[in-house]
Amino acid sequence: MHAPSRPDYVSIHFTGQQPGSYNNGKQWRRQSYWRKWKQLSRLQRSLFLFMLVLLFICGLASYSSVTKQLRGFTVREQETESNILLKPIKPHVLPEPVKQGQDPLAEQPSQRKLSNKRGPPVLPNRLQKKGNASNILSEVKAADIKKEGEEERVISWRGAVIDTVQATEGAKDGENKEDSPGNRNINQSKVLETERMEAVRESFRHAWKGYKEYAWGHDELRPVSRSYSEWFGLGLTLIDALDTMWILELKQEFEEAREWVASELTFNKNVDVNLFETTIRILGGLLSTYHLTGDNLFLDKAKDVGSRLMPAFNTQSKIPYSDVNIGKGTAHPPRWTSDSTVAEVTSIQLEFRELSRLTQDPQYQAAVAEVMNQVHKLEGKLDGLVPMFINTNSGQFTHQGIYTLGARADSYYEYLLKQWIQGGKKENQFLEDYLQAIEGVKKNLLQKSSPNGLVFVGELSHGQFSPKMDHLVCFLPGTLALGAHNGLPADHMDLAKELMHTCYQMYVQMETGLSPEIVHFNMHQGSVRDIEVKPADRHNLLRPETVESLFYLYRFTKDRKYQDWGWKILQNFNKYTKVSSGGYTSINNVCDPDYPSPRDKMESFFLGETLKYFYLLFSEDADLISLDKYVFNTEAHPLPIWPPAEPQPL
Repeated sequence: MHAPSRPDYVSIHFTGQQPGSYNNGKQWRRQSYWRKWKQLSRLQRSLFLFMLVLLFICGLASYSSVTKQLRGFTVREQETESNILLKPIKPHVLPEPVKQGQDPLAEQPSQRKLSNKRGPPVLPNRLQKKGNASNILSEVKAADIKKEGEEERVISWRGAVIDTVQATEGAKDGENKEDSPGNRNINQSKVLETERMEAVRESFRHAWKGYKEYAWGHDELRPVSRSYSEWFGLGLTLIDALDTMWILELKQEFEEAREWVASELTFNKNVDVNLFETTIRILGGLLSTYHLTGDNLFLDKAKDVGSRLMPAFNTQSKIPYSDVNIGKGTAHPPRWTSDSTVAEVTSIQLEFRELSRLTQDPQYQAAVAEVMNQVHKLEGKLDGLVPMFINTNSGQFTHQGIYTLGARADSYYEYLLKQWIQGGKKENQFLEDYLQAIEGVKKNLLQKSSPNGLVFVGELSHGQFSPKMDHLVCFLPGTLALGAHNGLPADHMDLAKELMHTCYQMYVQMETGLSPEIVHFNMHQGSVRDIEVKPADRHNLLRPETVESLFYLYRFTKDRKYQDWGWKILQNFNKYTKVSSGGYTSINNVCDPDYPSPRDKMESFFLGETLKYFYLLFSEDADLISLDKYVFNTEAHPLPIWPPAEPQPL
C-alpha cells in the first residue's frame, strides 16, 4: 500500500489578525502596557507615582549645583597656572642676642604660625617647625565670584589653607592685576627659589643623617664604610656645621648639636691641633654661631679654645708655629720643617681680632697684628705677591721665587681685603697690600687659554710661567666682586666675571660635571681643548670655592645664570657623590662618570661651607647674612663688620 503523496511545497495563507496571535505594533503595545497598569492594585500605582515625583524633584534640586561645579572646574583648570600668587614669609634669621638662660631656639612673640606647605614633588616632605623659611603661603584667586561678606577657605595646589577674600583682594570689575606677565615671572622665580633652597636642606639632612648615625661627635664621616676618622678629636664636622644649621633653619638638628657642645665638647685634651684649621673651623664656627644665636655657650667655648691656641705665638720671630697641644699648652713646627705656610699664619686674623673685640682682651688681636706687620715689611715679594713659606725662627720668607694663588698662599690675599672690611675700612695698610697684589696677579699670573680664550690664573716658578690652576683659586672671583662692591676699581668686577666663567668651565668640561682639584690650561694655538687634567689631579674633595664665588657674583649682579650654574653643580654632587646610607663622599676621578671611585671621606667643609653657600646662592633675600653687615672667614663663618663708632680693642 502506498503512502499518500505529499506536496513538495509549503503554502502560507495570510488572513486577518486572530486573537492571541503575536503583534508588535505600537498601538497594540500601548494597549498591553495599559492593561498591565490596570492590573496593579491602587497601592502599587500610588507608590510608583510617588517615586517618580520624588526623583523629579531631586533632579531639579541638584541640576544647578552640578552644572555650576562642572563649569567652575573647567575655569579653574584653565586658570590654575596664571592665578597662583606666592608670598614668602621671611623669618628672623639673625635674631637679637638672647639673655643668658633663654632658649635661643624659642619662637619670638612676633612670629606667626604658618600652615605647612607640601614640598616639591621630587623631594620628601621634611618641613620644619613654625617660622621655617621654606614655608610659603600660596594665594589662589577664586574661580567664582563670591557674595560680599561671604567667608570661604580653599586648599591651594601647594597645600596651604588660604582665604579666597584675600586671594581676590585688589581685583576689580573682573580684572586680575596679579595676572600680568611680570607677576607670573616673579611667582615662577619664587617657586624656583623655594624648591632649590629646600633641595639644599635635603642635601644637608642627608649628610647629617650619615654623620649622626656613624660618626656622631667625631671629626669626619667615612660614608662608604659607615665609620669615622679623627683629626683632632673635637667633633670638627659638628662645630663646622653649627651656623649652617642655624642659617638653613634646621632647628631640630641644631638643637641636637648644641646639646653635644654643652655636654660633651671639651678642649682639655692632650692632642696636637693645627693652628690654622682649628682657628678657621672651630674658633670661627663658635664665634659665628654666638653672633647668630646670642647663646653665651658658644662664646664661652670660643674663649676656651682661643686661649689654648695662644702658645703657638711663643716664637722668637712672633710668626706662629703650625701645631699646638691644647692640653699641655705647648707648640711646635711640623716634624719635617721649621717653616709655616704663609696662608696659614695670615688667615687667622679675622677670628682672633673678633675674639679680642668680644672679650676686651687685646692679646689675641695683638698677636695676629704682629704677624701682618712683619709680612707687610718683608723682602721677597713680587709686585705684592708673596712666597708660600715663612720660617718661624727667622721670620723670613723661604722657598722664594714661587708665586701662586693656590694652596699655601690663597687666603693671604682674601684676608687682606676682609680685614680692611671687618675694621670699617680704616686700616689702609691692608687695602694697599691687597690692591698691589691684584695688580701683581694681572701682570704676572693672568693668561688666556686656547682655543676659547678662558681667562685663568697660573703660577710663576723662578720666572717660568705654568698654566696650572688649583680649584682653590676659584675663591678669587668672589673676593674681587666683594672688593668692587666696597668701592674698589670697577675692573675688579670685570675680572671677577671672566674668572667665574673659567671656574664654571672647570666643572662643565669634565665628564661628571664636577671640577678636579687641579687643571692645566692649553695655551698653544691649535689646541682642541682648553683644559687638561693629569691623572693625579682628577679628584674632587667637595670643595666650596666655586660655589662661594657664584654666591658673591649673584648677590652683587642678580644675574640668574650664576644660580643656574650652581644648581647644575649641586645636581652633579647629588648624582656622583651622594651615598645612599647617608653622607657625601669625595671622589677620585671626575673624568669617569661610570665609576668616579669614592674616597670614603666627607670633609667638614662640605657642611660648613659648600652647602651653606649653595643655600645663600639660591636665596633672593639680600638680608640673609647681609654682606654690608657680615664678612665671611675663609671657612664660610660670618663675623660682624665692626660698627663705625665702636673703638677697636687696641
